[in-house]
Amino acid sequence: MSRLKRDDEYQKTGAFRFFRWMKGTKDPYLDEVEMKPGKPYEDPRTLEEIMAEEYELKQRVYSLEHNRIRSVSERFYQVCSVLFSFVFAGIMLYLVANLPIAGTADRPVNNEVAKVYIENGIRDTGAVNVVTGMILNYRAFDTFGETCVLFIATTCVMVLLMKEEEKIRSDKSMNDRLYEPKNDIILQKIAFVLVPIVFIFGIYVILNGHLSPGGGFSGGAMIGSGMILYAAAFGFDKMQKFFNEETYKVVKVGALSTYCVVITYYLYMGANNLDNHIPLGVPGMIFSSGIILWLNIFVGIEVACTMYAFFALFRRGGL
Repeated sequence: MSRLKRDDEYQKTGAFRFFRWMKGTKDPYLDEVEMKPGKPYEDPRTLEEIMAEEYELKQRVYSLEHNRIRSVSERFYQVCSVLFSFVFAGIMLYLVANLPIAGTADRPVNNEVAKVYIENGIRDTGAVNVVTGMILNYRAFDTFGETCVLFIATTCVMVLLMKEEEKIRSDKSMNDRLYEPKNDIILQKIAFVLVPIVFIFGIYVILNGHLSPGGGFSGGAMIGSGMILYAAAFGFDKMQKFFNEETYKVVKVGALSTYCVVITYYLYMGANNLDNHIPLGVPGMIFSSGIILWLNIFVGIEVACTMYAFFALFRRGGL
């Protein structure tokens, strides 16, 4: 007679495994032939030994004694640098030696261009401020290039430093305001008083750039400073309620594009001796100087946006 085995004994027999395989309840290859994760590699070397080996490898790769190509290229670079410096210095000395003698009538500062700007500036541009009339009328296309430099600089910084706003809001550690004093009552009270004054004065400087010293660059710098002060005092969350990334893109690109359209139309009509239909107004009045008033506004917007964008991007990586 065969005796009845207990379950734990029966599960160890070949008959139990065979019938279990026949019923399909057990895969015979499971945990038998599959690859199992290995143990994590532990480097037996110490940190000092690893650093010493890396230093030795770099010495072999980058050493001038073992790398002939690098040695030759470095010597070539040094020779070219010295030659270029001597050639450039020689050209500069030659130009300086051939400059007109101080006080002579044919000096570049005594040419007819400056005389035309001073004598005909108000008549041609309608601007009482001769400097503004020069840079935003006679040389308006030149100023457009300078404004494009600001736009390109901001774009490059955005490409390098821009972070996703959702990540900043979800991951609080990315917001550097955690490491600053929050709700500084003194700073906020001062900003509450100064920010509107700075904004108003900046707008005044921009709108009166054709009547008095100032203009788009200086007024835009004031407005940008006011925006930075507001963001530093009250935080980016409040700043983004009225000036966020979308607003920045629309305002900045719109100002630069409008500047381009206006100055292209103005130069095209002037080059073909056509009437541009833009009245100069009465010199000394706020609505005068033709396109200069509007170009000052566009330049001011560009400068203000650029200043705030640099601050926001370098401070946190987002607008």
